[in-house]
Amino acid sequence: MEQAQNLTAYAQLMALPETMVGECLNGRLYTQPRPTIPHQHINGRLHFSIMGDYGVDDDAPDGWLILIEPEIHFRYREEVVVPDIAGWHRARVPEVPDTAAMHMVPDWVCEILSPSTAVKDRGIKMPLYAERGVAWFWLVDPAKHAVEAFENQAGQWHPCAQAAGTGRATLPPFLRTTLNLQWVWGKRSPT
Repeated sequence: MEQAQNLTAYAQLMALPETMVGECLNGRLYTQPRPTIPHQHINGRLHFSIMGDYGVDDDAPDGWLILIEPEIHFRYREEVVVPDIAGWHRARVPEVPDTAAMHMVPDWVCEILSPSTAVKDRGIKMPLYAERGVAWFWLVDPAKHAVEAFENQAGQWHPCAQAAGTGRATLPPFLRTTLNLQWVWGKRSPT
């Protein structure tokens, strides 16, 4: 929900209780409650699946730093996003920063849609990620058991892969990872 503009969006963000997630988008503060347990469960399973192939060896040249719900400042105190998952190539971020927020554009972002965030994720954050130079973007729709992958080409998103149902899928940029979608949706353990 949008907040009143009597304070700057960032000042409002800093005043939020810990039970709320806030983002400064287009000069306005958007808030929502912390994600639900089913949402967090899918988030954790996606993170686990990718980290198994790309995040174990911090020195691997093709490794990734993958974070759950990182606070990312595209513009300090003006443009703050909190994606469900974001990743940076280790070549760009060789050490885990000792900061509360990331100030570098991620290489990959994943948003998990919910009834309360879908319009914002698709209509506000998706174009913002493209404009800021995020290379890859996933939209995960738990209600439809679907994942859409997009590649940024000259500031515009182009669909490059999709997966739905309960089978297995490999989506860019993580071509070594085969997602067990049935497990991601919380149906059973991975095999």
